[in-house]
Amino acid sequence: MAGCGTGTDKSDEEQTSITQAASHADQKGLSITVPGTLAASVVELQAAARGHFGMAIMPVGGDQAITFGDWTTGPAWSTMKVPLTIAALRRNPGTSTYAAQAAITASDNVAADTLWQSLGSNQEAAQAVQEVLREGGDTKTTVPATRARPEHSAFGQAEWSLAEQVRFASRLPCLPQSGPVVNLMEEVQPSQRWGLGVFSGAEFKGGWGPDASGKYLVRQFGLLSTPNGQIAVAFAAQADSGAFSEGMTLLDKLAGAISQHLGELAGGKCPA
Repeated sequence: MAGCGTGTDKSDEEQTSITQAASHADQKGLSITVPGTLAASVVELQAAARGHFGMAIMPVGGDQAITFGDWTTGPAWSTMKVPLTIAALRRNPGTSTYAAQAAITASDNVAADTLWQSLGSNQEAAQAVQEVLREGGDTKTTVPATRARPEHSAFGQAEWSLAEQVRFASRLPCLPQSGPVVNLMEEVQPSQRWGLGVFSGAEFKGGWGPDASGKYLVRQFGLLSTPNGQIAVAFAAQADSGAFSEGMTLLDKLAGAISQHLGELAGGKCPA
């Protein structure tokens, strides 16, 4: 598989937190409520998991995320193709729609490299992608200009925490000219519709790849609709075995826990 860490432990008290306030200048009082049963389900999954995972949930337009699990940050892998594609389409409106479509819906690496090259030099490309992240509220993630591992893309090895990724996702549909890319995220090919892909109408992107020892990290982020707005979700998993399939199964289980309580989660919308 080619598509396209470490974390810190959290106490049970933190993992079972029920409500976090979230606010925005135009949405005062917006909050995300995580049902205690969802929190308990995630803690139960963690106890039984043969591996590490993390998850963050945030309402679109909100400011605070709820986090679970013991995995917090690692390589972005192909999830970074979302801000990359936005940057490329903005810089070159005439950019091949095939390249954008293939990079998002099929996680095609050659197409993504074409988009990267369309942004100029490696340094210019890295800066362009990073500017999209900053616009989306991610103030910390740095996009490298050179390949840390020769066999993998520079942007895919950017360290992207779940906290910053879910913040970016919560602002993604509100960014200028992001519409075409968000629409493509709803058209991910069937073979990659695991995790968030089980939700009808989900707009998401996955990423996966091996660390230096060959163990696969599997991650996704995206947007889900609730009866009262959209929520952003970012999660990742790395099985003890290092197998891609087992990491994918962990994300499927997390998605299953969310699906049981989706109607209870407070969503949000882009500020007017």
